[in-house]
Amino acid sequence: MFSKVIRLTIGMLLCACVAMAQELYVNTEPASNMAANSLGIRLENQGYFKPGFKNRSILELMYGVNRNLMVHSTLYMSDYYQSKQRFEGVSAYAKYRLYSADSVQRHFRVAAFAKVASIRNPIPNQEIALEGDNSGMQGGLVATQLLHKLALSGSVSYLRAFQNRGGYEPLTRNSVGYTLSAGYLMFPKQYTNYEQTNINLYAELLGKTNPGKGQSYLDIAPAVQFIFNSVLRVDLSYRTPLTNRMVRNTQNMYLVRVEYNLFNLF
Repeated sequence: MFSKVIRLTIGMLLCACVAMAQELYVNTEPASNMAANSLGIRLENQGYFKPGFKNRSILELMYGVNRNLMVHSTLYMSDYYQSKQRFEGVSAYAKYRLYSADSVQRHFRVAAFAKVASIRNPIPNQEIALEGDNSGMQGGLVATQLLHKLALSGSVSYLRAFQNRGGYEPLTRNSVGYTLSAGYLMFPKQYTNYEQTNINLYAELLGKTNPGKGQSYLDIAPAVQFIFNSVLRVDLSYRTPLTNRMVRNTQNMYLVRVEYNLFNLF
C-alpha cells in the first residue's frame, strides 16, 4: 500500500512538471491552478536601486482548495516610504477556473481572479498597486494556452483603490491592468523522472492605464526560473519600461523569489 502511494505521488509530480512547468510565470498568474490539497510557501524580495536602494520583502501562502479553486494570503514589509523596514499590510487572492480544454501536452484554460488588500502606507504614486502600496480591490480574467514546451497567457483586470489605513487618499481611484506572458521549457529536453531540474525562460509584458488621466505604462520583464525535485522553485526577474507616463515604484525593479510546495497535505 505504501509503495502504491509513493508511486502515485511521483506520477502526479511528473505529470505536473510535464504539463505546467513553463506556465509558472514569475510576474503573473496563469489560468491553471496548483494541485488540490497542496500548500505553496513563497519568500520574495523586490526593489530598485535609484534614486536610492529600497526593497520590499513578501511572505505568501498559497493553497489549492480543489482542481478549480486556489487561494493566496500575503504579508508585506518594506522601506519604500520610510528609512527603515516596517510591516505594511496584507492581501488576499482567489482564482477560479471557468473553462478547461485539455489534451496531450497542450491545454487551454480560462479563470477569473479577485484580490483585496489592506495597506497603511502614504500614497505618493499614481499607480494602483495592491502588492504593498495601495488598499483596494482587483478583479479580472486570465487565459492560458499550453503548446508542448511553449505557454502563452494574457489577462485583463479592473482595479479600484480605497483610502489607505492612516487616512491616506489615493491619487487615482480606477485603473485597468493588462498582461501578456510567454514561457518556454528549456530543460529537460525529455522527462524521465521528477527529480530532474527544470529551467524555464519567460518574457512578460506588464501594463496599466488610469482612464481619463493620460497615465499609463508598459514594462517588459524577462525572467529565468529553476525548479528542483518538482517542489523547490527559484525565480529571478527584472522589469524595465517600454513606455512610462506614470509615477510609480515598479519601474526598473528586480525580483528574487524562493517557493516550496507541499503536496497531498490531506
